[in-house]
Amino acid sequence: MAATSLAATLLCLSLSACVVEPARPAVIRVAPPPPQIEVVPAPHPGYAWDGGHWVWRKGRYVWIPGHWRAVRVGYHWVPGHWAGRAGGWVWVEGHWAP
Repeated sequence: MAATSLAATLLCLSLSACVVEPARPAVIRVAPPPPQIEVVPAPHPGYAWDGGHWVWRKGRYVWIPGHWRAVRVGYHWVPGHWAGRAGGWVWVEGHWAP
């Protein structure tokens, strides 16, 4: 019984020392290409259009087409975008804002 209690205590203490830092966005030294022109489909009630964008994968930019997102009542969609930082570019995720 004492061994089990000691093991549980040690496990709790070891986990309490874990610190999780938020992931830092990768700084890409190559500017993203201009956005591609997309034909936006007709509006869908209850959905917001999230336009296409470039992502950095395996050392190059890859285009991700736009898509519809279900609306969150009381919020508006803020599109993701590339921002110049620290001598390069970082991707700022799109999000719902009040």
